[in-house]
Amino acid sequence: MSPDPLPKQPDAPTSEGIVATVGKQWDIADQKVAASVTIARENADRPDIVRSETTVALSFLPEAQPGELALARARAAKSDPKEVAAATAFGKNLLASIDKNWAKVEADNREALRVSQLKDARIEELTAEVERVKKDMASQTWTWIGGALAVAGALCTAFLGPRLGLPLIGCGMLCGAVPFIIESEYFAIIVGTTLAASAVLLLWVLWDKARDQVNAKPYEPPKD
Repeated sequence: MSPDPLPKQPDAPTSEGIVATVGKQWDIADQKVAASVTIARENADRPDIVRSETTVALSFLPEAQPGELALARARAAKSDPKEVAAATAFGKNLLASIDKNWAKVEADNREALRVSQLKDARIEELTAEVERVKKDMASQTWTWIGGALAVAGALCTAFLGPRLGLPLIGCGMLCGAVPFIIESEYFAIIVGTTLAASAVLLLWVLWDKARDQVNAKPYEPPKD
């Protein structure tokens, strides 16, 4: 069964620190601007304080474009309460829209981080599954080889004798045990023991063959 599909990752940075840092810096700048403008309004009768505090406020803002400056100058010259109210309402609505969009950016950032972590987990899961399949295939290969050698050994034992058949059966059993041996914590001990046993078996086969040759009856020509 295939795993559940991953959700779509939002178009947002996956590092939570980037958005959090920008948000904090933005909040600090907004608070300082608001504080300076508030102090300037509280001291409207003192031009020096108004000038100094608005200078501080402007340091946190980009340079005003000529078009916006012209609108503000025209509004100040008219001093029409309706225009001031309309401009104030526009500012509040724009700020609310900015706050809403920024909240969405933060939410998308959290979701992007969550989906990114899900993808990383899925990659690890698939990698582990690939490794498991490789091990299973290797295990099955050794099992088939071991089975084939065991069958060949049984046939050789039946038709050619145990001398040839039994070693094949032993090799088949060894091949079938290879996957378990490799994963065992006693791998080095098992391999060393197997090599030693194989060497002893080889020496026995050579000794037995040499003994047969020594004990073989010499060839005698047929008598007339």
